[in-house]
Amino acid sequence: MATTVSEVALSAAAAARVAAIANRQGKPAILRLSVDGGGCSGFQYKFGLADAPEGDDMIAETDGVRLVVDSISLDLVRGCRVDYVESLGGAAFRVDNPQAASGCGCGTSFAV
Repeated sequence: MATTVSEVALSAAAAARVAAIANRQGKPAILRLSVDGGGCSGFQYKFGLADAPEGDDMIAETDGVRLVVDSISLDLVRGCRVDYVESLGGAAFRVDNPQAASGCGCGTSFAV
């Protein structure tokens, strides 16, 4: 069964952006964060909308929007905060990960 935890967090700006995207696509407001091997620093973040949490997911909720992370990825992102940032370079989800020892310029890849 999925567990609600405060080991990961979703900012209000990220929650609002997920809600807008989900509404436009007719999907539930659930953002899945996962970690894959690869990227320029060793691991990379992956984002996608989910239809529902899965059995081993950890869940954080902000303003009715859920962030779900599978148990394997959670080991690499525990303590992180997902934010949505707009800048001159564009707009994107950003992960502030206290476990990352280093990252890359694009912000989607990290090393532990």
